[in-house]
Amino acid sequence: MSTSAKNSIGILDRLEIENAVHRLLSTYVHLLDDGKFDEVAELLQHAEMGIPGSSGKGRDGIEQFLINGVRRHADGTPRTWHSVSNVLIDISEGGKRAKSVSYFTVHQELEGFPLQPICTGRYVDQFEVIEGNWEFVKRSVEPRHFGELRFHVV
Repeated sequence: MSTSAKNSIGILDRLEIENAVHRLLSTYVHLLDDGKFDEVAELLQHAEMGIPGSSGKGRDGIEQFLINGVRRHADGTPRTWHSVSNVLIDISEGGKRAKSVSYFTVHQELEGFPLQPICTGRYVDQFEVIEGNWEFVKRSVEPRHFGELRFHVV
């Protein structure tokens, strides 16, 4: 990962930004797996989020996007376990914007449905500093490989 001279930032600033981005990526999957769609929507309140063929924008739009697309079960959760890996982060605008690409794997387990991977793909994200905090401004979910999704999607 390289930046041009005008976007060059110090190593401590780079580490701080990368840590903030990693925390946002991790917070998203923890909230999603816990079925806290309202808190996911709050986390992405400044963003547009989409998968091929569907999207939501802003807090209310993203919450509705999740409600309409992800099945919650009797315990209030999707019964999923998201793992995020292979995170690459590019920082620009002198440390005011960042982009990342990462892999995800979703596992699911239910009574009568043994633990198994149901989907893999990439997250392509954009972040900005808004009112002094790093925030999602765009999230594209790019599924690549599919397993049994009947208990996950609405």
